[in-house]
Amino acid sequence: MITRLLVANRGEIARRIFRSAREMGIATVAVYADGDADAPFVAEADVGVALDGRSSAETYLDIEKVLAAAARTGADAVHPGYGFLSENADFARAVAEAGLVWVGPSPEAIAAMGDKLSAKELMREAKVPTLDAVELGDGADLAAAAAKVGFPALVKAAAGGGGRGMRVVESESELADAVEGARREAEAAFGDGTVFLERWLESSRHVEIQILGDLHGNLVHCFERECSIQRRHQKIIEEAPSPVVSEDLRARMGEAAVAAGQAIGYASAGTVEFLVEQPADGSAPTDFWFLEVNTRLQVEHPVTEEITGLDLVREQLRIAQGERLGFGQDDLAIRGHAIEARLYAEDPANDFLPQTGRVERWQPAPGMNARFDSGIESGSDVGIEFDPMLAKVIVGASSRREAALRLARVLETTRVQGIRTNRDFLVATLRSPEFLSGDTTTDFIERVNPPGQRSPSAAEVVAAGLSVAMAAQHDRRQAARVHPTITSGWRNTVMPYERIEFETPDGDALRIQYRIQRDGRFDARASVGENDASSHTVELRRRTADGVEVVIDGRRFRSTVTADGERWLVHGPQGDVELRELPRFPVAGLEAVAGGLTAPMPGKVISTHVAVGDRVESGQLLLVLEAMKMEHRVTAPEPGTVSEFRVGEGEQVGNGELLVVIDEDAA
Repeated sequence: MITRLLVANRGEIARRIFRSAREMGIATVAVYADGDADAPFVAEADVGVALDGRSSAETYLDIEKVLAAAARTGADAVHPGYGFLSENADFARAVAEAGLVWVGPSPEAIAAMGDKLSAKELMREAKVPTLDAVELGDGADLAAAAAKVGFPALVKAAAGGGGRGMRVVESESELADAVEGARREAEAAFGDGTVFLERWLESSRHVEIQILGDLHGNLVHCFERECSIQRRHQKIIEEAPSPVVSEDLRARMGEAAVAAGQAIGYASAGTVEFLVEQPADGSAPTDFWFLEVNTRLQVEHPVTEEITGLDLVREQLRIAQGERLGFGQDDLAIRGHAIEARLYAEDPANDFLPQTGRVERWQPAPGMNARFDSGIESGSDVGIEFDPMLAKVIVGASSRREAALRLARVLETTRVQGIRTNRDFLVATLRSPEFLSGDTTTDFIERVNPPGQRSPSAAEVVAAGLSVAMAAQHDRRQAARVHPTITSGWRNTVMPYERIEFETPDGDALRIQYRIQRDGRFDARASVGENDASSHTVELRRRTADGVEVVIDGRRFRSTVTADGERWLVHGPQGDVELRELPRFPVAGLEAVAGGLTAPMPGKVISTHVAVGDRVESGQLLLVLEAMKMEHRVTAPEPGTVSEFRVGEGEQVGNGELLVVIDEDAA
């Protein structure tokens, strides 16, 4: 019997596991890094233990520290969540040797699938379709490997997952750099830099089968999930069931997944991942190949829970306690359709670069019948140490189209402010004709190219500016110490317009002028950019702690309005609008350095490739930054000569910090 469960993880997955544990009467223990001390998952646990460190290696990947925390708190079981140590056979073995219950498959099963190369060989023996792969050890003949596999090819880490250590290469000239980068990233993320080369299917679907097995030899599959929409080989939208998998294909893939699980004696929740080739003529796919087995709970497990009614974490805990599955294959059925979107702190308009900062406001859409698995709350900080996922938003419906459109609206009406996210990109994707028609192959983002951010209309920007102006003048009046009972804006003579100016999300100037009338309404003028000013009649109806209701030209407009320094965070019916209030007078500041390249994100310089005085060409690699377990290549935008190189290998840099100065060639 499990009485106290330690979750060796953080963020939303820790909260998710706590939820099921509490419902089963199990006490919970959180472990946390220094930067997570005030995180919601720590507050929700019955007991929290500091791991005394900031990085993954110092905390969530430190087996001795995690086991010491279990001993200190009297935990009798460990759940690893996903990522970190979840697929580490040594950790699973150490947990068992410490006399604790391991909530997951056996160390032997993890080890068998932990190396993707040996896993492929095992699957071939189990008659599961697989793609050819060639290991790329030190001194490997890259040309020979490429000749065997063909191009395009995928360089892939043999250990770990989550898109780390993966590179698609189109030609032999790209191969050496791709292998080096994949090795380095895999070593940093998983402690194992082994990589291999396999065929890359340009038009394919990523379809995976959820399996559940107990310790008594019972094993079932819980149907498929499609996870084809990915960036950097990491999933961002998942759904169940797949829009293109036929009953025949579902049965064959299910049988293959069960065979894979039986081949390694699988017990717990796991996922067998496949690539399904999409025929060029658009017909229904029929062929699939084994990709890997994830010997853990998946990020996207909620969509399977939605269509089956199962609680997969509960099933994991039951299995770990030796209970039998309470159902067979024939007892499971698909009910409706479910879609999950991963909300990340990242900039889709800038190659999905991770973002850091503070989530000033977080408020899930109210009354929309959606599931939010989040790791944040208002005031949460997003740093560089860990994955930038903020939340998963899941919607189930009777049809796929309804699920997609409702999820888009849920995201649109969710308040997430203070940090740039991929929310607008997700909304655009879910509403695209291609997604709604089920045209969701792995090249979706490159092929469809949904907009990375939303550009509010001029009317929406004006409405936001007028709302801010009304809220600000109301707040100033309430804070006034002189004649506090006088109506806001009151004068005993005709006075000039009050003025306020903002910078819009698109970088335009928004100019607002307003003057109160005798009936309490305001005469206002607004202009965006170089457009002529428009005239409006505005009435302030209500101002709450962070909300405002105004009537603009007879149309009632409700929004939240929050001041954050010079920023005004507005959330209206169509989503967020952030306005930056401009100073009334010029502010002295540093001028930008001509030809200077700045850090696109905070991170660590892991390699430099040029020096002062070097001549560089457009696109030439200058340095590599690492943040949130991913690498970012900084390249020369134009040909020129390096006149300054302000950072060195191993240095930590801040967002926007000047890295390199290039004197461009004279025209």
